[in-house]
Amino acid sequence: MEERLIKSLKPIAGGMCLAFSMPPWGWWPMAFLSFFFLDQLLSQVLAQRERFWTGFTFGVGWLFPSTFWMVALTVPGYIIQGLLFSTFVGIAALLVPRGTWRWFALPAAFVILEAVRYRWPFGGVPLATLAMSQSRAPLGHTVRILGPLFLSALVVAAGIFLSLAWEKRWKFAAAAGVGILAMWAISFAVPNGKSIGETSVAIVQGGGEQGTRAINTDEREVFEKHLNASTNVITPLDLVLWPEDVVNVQQPLSDSPEYSELQVLARQLDSWLIAGIFERVSTTENANASIAFSPEGVEIDRYDKVRLVPFGEFVPLRGFIKHFAPSYLPVRDTKPGNGEPNLMVEIDGETVNLGISISWEIFFEDRARNAISGGGEILLNPTNGSSYWLTILQSQQVASSRLRAMETGRWVLQAAPTGFSAIVNPDGDVVARSSISETRVLHATVERRRGNTLATKAGPLPMILISGTTLVGANILARRRN
Repeated sequence: MEERLIKSLKPIAGGMCLAFSMPPWGWWPMAFLSFFFLDQLLSQVLAQRERFWTGFTFGVGWLFPSTFWMVALTVPGYIIQGLLFSTFVGIAALLVPRGTWRWFALPAAFVILEAVRYRWPFGGVPLATLAMSQSRAPLGHTVRILGPLFLSALVVAAGIFLSLAWEKRWKFAAAAGVGILAMWAISFAVPNGKSIGETSVAIVQGGGEQGTRAINTDEREVFEKHLNASTNVITPLDLVLWPEDVVNVQQPLSDSPEYSELQVLARQLDSWLIAGIFERVSTTENANASIAFSPEGVEIDRYDKVRLVPFGEFVPLRGFIKHFAPSYLPVRDTKPGNGEPNLMVEIDGETVNLGISISWEIFFEDRARNAISGGGEILLNPTNGSSYWLTILQSQQVASSRLRAMETGRWVLQAAPTGFSAIVNPDGDVVARSSISETRVLHATVERRRGNTLATKAGPLPMILISGTTLVGANILARRRN
């Protein structure tokens, strides 16, 4: 047992390198080192059980630090998700054959692993993904080629390059290095959309203490903070964005006094107001939506959030889970929307299509891809991370906004009640960002853009098929050689 624990320290250390390449730490070259370590460890381990254990402990080092914020939400949930996804990593390591074919199989295995995490369980939990580690790195631009799964493959391939160089396989190392550099260069040449005009925008952050939950918060106070902060909006401008669910009422919104106050505010600003609302629609269901009010104060369009947060907005297996977390489970589930992720507004007599991914949805490439494929010219991300401890999740959300900006070729506007709010250009650069807890209004003039990148055209299926084929082929060829 003691010997196994000592052996486990190496893959755990490798996984921690990957964790610290993630936001908020952001030491992105460590992601490459982590897969160098993992590849070298797998080259030395022969028994299937040991290969699984190597991958599992690598996952422990990766996922437990990078999702540590969850302990303030649910300690059992934090432990369960860490063990579950570490098991996924163990299975990925188990699928990597021994010998030289592992260099083809390892990137493919992690692409499949990431594809699963984007979709299962509970609709997907894509936290601390490989792509996030490169959101501020030069390699991040390759996300516009074939999306985050393609970028994930390149992250692992960079580790393989280091492993090849370590083993002095110079020809293979040169081929890997040239291939990675070529993909990086190609990312600047592939379609990235084009500008069709400009729109002046403001993002309102009401401010307040971080780490507060809705059940311990006066909803009216949050609403008034955003009303007061909106007096700092510099007019004239075209669009004002409020965060997710800062208009929280215990009835249908149209029956509340807040509804008329939003209409008045839109008229005072003489601009479009996109407000994040949370309303009770029945005794058993809530709704989480963003509503577009015209400069005349008229509700014109609405988008209801489709991809909901498990255990935050709906409770899977409620009858079982309630015995472990009765104090913080939502009493009512949020009803998922079924509409397209777009809001249609009219600015200066021209129809403008606003793509939207509300909060949790920004972690999923498919929601942004659907918004842009549906004609979205700007991508909105109203969010609410005020209840989460530390800044790990909030930083990872900014990283996700950066990835969505690069892969769609759109400006992304992220609005949060207590931080981080941010304005991100299509190159993934954060041109403005608030601090945690501050009251602030971000102003900018952003481009409206049209056209699709390769990532928005192709989606994840090509990478899944390529990786699945590569993984199967590498295992077949490795067995034949043996």
